[in-house]
Amino acid sequence: MNNVKLRLIVMNFLEFAVWGAYLTCMGNYLGRAGMGAEISWFYSIQGIVSIFMPTIMGIVADKYIQPQRLLGICHLIAGAAMIGLCYMGMSAAQPDKAAFIALYTVSVAFYMPTLALSNTAAFTILRDNGLDTVKDFPPIRVFGTIGFIATMWFVNCATLDNGLGFTLGESTTKFQYTYMQFLVSGILGIVLFIYCFTLPQCKIVPKQSQSLAASFGLDAFKLFKTKKMAMFFIFSMLLGMSLQVTNGFATPFLTSFKSDPALADTFAANNATMLVSLSQVSEALCILLIPFFLRRYGIKIVMLIAMFAWVFRFGFFGIGNPAMPGVLLFVLSCIVYGVAFDFFNVSGGLFVDQECDQSVKASAQGLFMLMTNGLGATIGTLAAGQIVNHYCQWNDAGFLIGDWSSAWMIFAGFALVVAVAFMFLFKYKHTPVQE
Repeated sequence: MNNVKLRLIVMNFLEFAVWGAYLTCMGNYLGRAGMGAEISWFYSIQGIVSIFMPTIMGIVADKYIQPQRLLGICHLIAGAAMIGLCYMGMSAAQPDKAAFIALYTVSVAFYMPTLALSNTAAFTILRDNGLDTVKDFPPIRVFGTIGFIATMWFVNCATLDNGLGFTLGESTTKFQYTYMQFLVSGILGIVLFIYCFTLPQCKIVPKQSQSLAASFGLDAFKLFKTKKMAMFFIFSMLLGMSLQVTNGFATPFLTSFKSDPALADTFAANNATMLVSLSQVSEALCILLIPFFLRRYGIKIVMLIAMFAWVFRFGFFGIGNPAMPGVLLFVLSCIVYGVAFDFFNVSGGLFVDQECDQSVKASAQGLFMLMTNGLGATIGTLAAGQIVNHYCQWNDAGFLIGDWSSAWMIFAGFALVVAVAFMFLFKYKHTPVQE
């Protein structure tokens, strides 16, 4: 394998391994640390900082600091903050809520821009070495998902040993329930900081001066003048409201079955993070299906499939349970997640690339991310938090118990309304590609 490709594979593996250590299991720890009611805020913070931090860091990478170095610096700050969260959790069973949230905000504020910076660095390094980004980057990017899964499995299996170390085995003090998940993320972030400074240089190319509005991508908002694009971005925001719901609440939901003596020993209740990782496995595989579906059915149908997949994602959680055969519905929920997530995000990005003028393509992609992962994810996660807190409460044993079925069915109902509205309101004619 080309040495450059191998080095970028390592970079992508670590980039997403940092995130996978805590993203899907953080809710379990927060509930036990007295911050269960704020779970939705922790996930919304990611959306809020995504509104402005990637753009700011993008400007810095364009003008002042090479992207691979800025990538490392961001991981240093984010990783140090993660280690700080671990220290706070280690020092008190219920850390100071305001200080904990503030430090977490610092971490994600510097992590979220790295998702774009890692792409920028990879694309630049590939081009500088005469490689094709369209052909060579996707196989490299898949290792990011593998890294995400690897740390999910690690924190699912690794357990505290009297607070002094860790073992691999069954315990009620698995990393997925404790502050140790933040330590794993922080250490990997520091490793990636060091690794980034070994990568090939991505020299800064002087660019034509732009207005402040253009630098921040605000010129893309003129796309709202076109009905088709306006409808696309509005539905992007509505669908984006579903993106972080299961990241925030799937593991507390699955773990809550441990409070039921009849289900306490089931695999799903005790290995929630590992079970949810099937979603990422499905995500990696579904990427391979997108080219066929786009050529055959077009972007509107592919996006519509994604929207209905969200209905099944939530619905299967609502009617399943950890015992056989109910656990198969949980597995199906994880399988359809790959369709729900990939089919919309990838096809949406391609739609923006095809429909927008060259002068605003980059800004339009930023606007797409703003509407989905920024506004949509923030609004949706906060709303989901209110619904979950209405139907469920944390008990003294640290389980979020209550009428989960109603909550999941409300989420499924919302996704269904969005899908049906998109079907009738978004107008787009596809011309099939002749094979």
